Amino acid sequence: MSLSTRSTSDPSTPGEVPGQGLEKVPPSPRRVAIASAVGATIEWYDFFLYGTAAGLVFDKLFFNGLDGPAAQIAAFGTFAVGFVARPVGGLVFGHFGDRVGRKQMLLLTLLIMGVGTAAIGLLPSYDQIGVWAPVLLVTLRVLQGIGVGGEYGGAVLLAVEYAPARRRGLFGSAAHVGVPGGLFLAASAFSVVSLLPDEQFLAWGWRLCFLSSIVLLAIGAYIRLQVMETPAFAKVQERREVSSVPLRDLLRAQPRRLLLGMGTRFVEGFTFNLYSVYLLAYVVTDLGLPRSWALEGIVVGAFLGVVLVPVAGALSDRLGRKRVFSAGATAALLFAVPTVLLVQSESRLGIFVALVGGLGVLYGVVYGPLAAYWSELFDTSYRYTALSTLYQVSGVVASGLTPLVAAWLVARGDGTLWWVSAYAVGVALVSLVSVRLLPETAGRDLDEPWRVAAPR
Repeated sequence: MSLSTRSTSDPSTPGEVPGQGLEKVPPSPRRVAIASAVGATIEWYDFFLYGTAAGLVFDKLFFNGLDGPAAQIAAFGTFAVGFVARPVGGLVFGHFGDRVGRKQMLLLTLLIMGVGTAAIGLLPSYDQIGVWAPVLLVTLRVLQGIGVGGEYGGAVLLAVEYAPARRRGLFGSAAHVGVPGGLFLAASAFSVVSLLPDEQFLAWGWRLCFLSSIVLLAIGAYIRLQVMETPAFAKVQERREVSSVPLRDLLRAQPRRLLLGMGTRFVEGFTFNLYSVYLLAYVVTDLGLPRSWALEGIVVGAFLGVVLVPVAGALSDRLGRKRVFSAGATAALLFAVPTVLLVQSESRLGIFVALVGGLGVLYGVVYGPLAAYWSELFDTSYRYTALSTLYQVSGVVASGLTPLVAAWLVARGDGTLWWVSAYAVGVALVSLVSVRLLPETAGRDLDEPWRVAAPR
């Protein structure tokens, strides 16, 4: 990339991060990883509360003017709206994250998520204010989408750009722990309030989960304020190579890697939202089984994912990013049919095994190496924009539409999950082909993104 595409007007003294003098001692990679994991967990808790509520609450309180499957599809439609908004947040915060710095954007996205989530907990229902209830719900979902869309790239780079090269998979996975960690907190919160009688649960119990976001916001902001700007971005500032238009530079220099990276995202996003959102609703609404059966599987699966994500990240440091990811994507393909058989057995054990296997084992292995892998594919000067674009644009199809498409396939079919299993196989194949066409990156110097890693 020529320097003509980068701004040379950065006012910082070479080697100094704006607002932070060089006299400060940089935090250890471990401390930064913990800060990244905690902050990401809080933001994803906010985002995933909506998915859980969409499967259990919103069709009854905000779309109860519709009947049966129509109410469920409408609730999942608003769930998808959050994913449509995420690219907007990714592009805006990615741009300024590459121009101004990672830390400031992370604090701002945390504030947006916390306020938006708490406000959902205060919304009147459809019976109270009519059509304004779903309108306001969608508006706040958009706000959530913008916040988490901008948060992802910064949280990952905070961990990856501080990490030593040989342990980048392990430390980078700390940001990805936030996804199963946030789901674990969200599902656990709903499991607790679900112990209330149905009338109280629908009247006020579910709202407590959303209002608790204010407390978590304060904790997350305090933790992120303790972390300095990343060394990799500081070097870009020192060399006065800050990109003036990061998205333009990304699309000029590495469009193929961006598209293939989006392809690897498909199996990750689909797997998570199939097992954590759609199957929850399917078990409760379509099969008419107790919601506790599904929630307990999601809670245990998410907890197992918290453990396996860093394990898979560490393995990718030793075995390579491609090998670990491909193993997880292949397992997801092979587990598609057993998932149908287990869930449609309508047994508590079968549903538990399906959800724990999907959310814990499959998702943990697939997601663990991706923070480091995606970061190592792109240049530092537009890396925030690259990760945000890759994750959020592909997420509209890979994640946000999963429950909606799955509900449509079941409604159009015979009420079973067989067409959904075919959907799962196709998604896994897209990701396996994509990773096959990408280079291995483990151990790569982040300052030399064009050098291809040695074959593994």
